[in-house]
Amino acid sequence: MESSERKETRKITIGHLYPDLLNLYGDRGNIACLMQRCIWRGIEAETVEFELNDQIDFSKLDIVLLGGGSDREQMIVCQKLKDIQEDFKNYVEDNGVVIAVCGGYQLLGKYYRTEEGLIEGLDLVDLYTEQGEGRLIGNIVLQSELFETPVVGFENHGGRTFIGQNRPFGKVLHGYGNEENSGCEGVVYKNVIGTYLHGPLLPKNPQVCDWLIARALERKYGSGELEELDDSQELEANRYIYERFVK
Repeated sequence: MESSERKETRKITIGHLYPDLLNLYGDRGNIACLMQRCIWRGIEAETVEFELNDQIDFSKLDIVLLGGGSDREQMIVCQKLKDIQEDFKNYVEDNGVVIAVCGGYQLLGKYYRTEEGLIEGLDLVDLYTEQGEGRLIGNIVLQSELFETPVVGFENHGGRTFIGQNRPFGKVLHGYGNEENSGCEGVVYKNVIGTYLHGPLLPKNPQVCDWLIARALERKYGSGELEELDDSQELEANRYIYERFVK
């Protein structure tokens, strides 16, 4: 009888940047979803939280989460971002995986101009944000080229983000998106997703969570193949939201 080779244990390390400041609307739920969907597949998963004065070694991270925060909290964080900008930029250009939500999405770009002043971004992606009149609030449904099923969530933002020639995360089927007139939402750059979708995003959209995990595994191990999970309940909820707001 041929001896079977021992299957390699894969591991994903998730870096959660500044959760004490950037954690609006349950963004920690995205971490929980990433961890659980790894564990269900026998993939080891670890989350490392970083506070403002911590040193960040991006070479040891496989996925980075940059969550949402108020304008005041973003202003605090933006001062620290200058210290990590070069290392973070190198990580992104080396196909590092990033999920950035709302305030974190705005910080990916060059700046966010508010009534209180200019919040400098990381300049990781060629985009910028301007504060607009009123807030864009409500349920949102997208059709993304990355996935067969719609992406659903909740948006609540005063900033209007302009992504230029970059690829959007999805086409808006219901809701506002980056700004009222663009018809698109979020941005995709290399293995980076920036989006205004809260909810939290990943538990509502397991296909997005698996995309992040697969890209991280592919970068680290050369293969992003994932075992399928039973997402029947999530898909049923997704279909309900789609039919309620779009059909």
